[in-house]
Amino acid sequence: MLDTGIKGYQEITVTTEDTAKVHKSGTLQVLATPRMAALMEETAWKSVADHLDPAMGTVGIRLELDHLAPTPVGMRVQCESVLEHVEGRKLTFSITAKDEKGEIGKAVHQRFIVEEEKFQSKADQKNGGK
Repeated sequence: MLDTGIKGYQEITVTTEDTAKVHKSGTLQVLATPRMAALMEETAWKSVADHLDPAMGTVGIRLELDHLAPTPVGMRVQCESVLEHVEGRKLTFSITAKDEKGEIGKAVHQRFIVEEEKFQSKADQKNGGK
């Protein structure tokens, strides 16, 4: 059983591969919003992964994100998640991202606990089982 208050932490240094230009979300050499979203999701799912039964995992079902400030290449970004609510198999996290100058993003993220093999099989069936 998962308890609220579980925290997660991830850190990256922004590279050219993390930029809006590379992620096709703009033309600038700054941290792309899709890359920040991926970092936020990664932080949340990893925070609870070790608390689940081995056959279980989580999938993202909602991400409400505010990208508040740009972060240039070479700057470090720290991301922290907190499990705020557990409602059956639905998990709700608050997430913040900061660079070396301050807060750059915040989000509310929901994930759903699934049996991974069953979930993958169901998804594969959409493509004829391939």
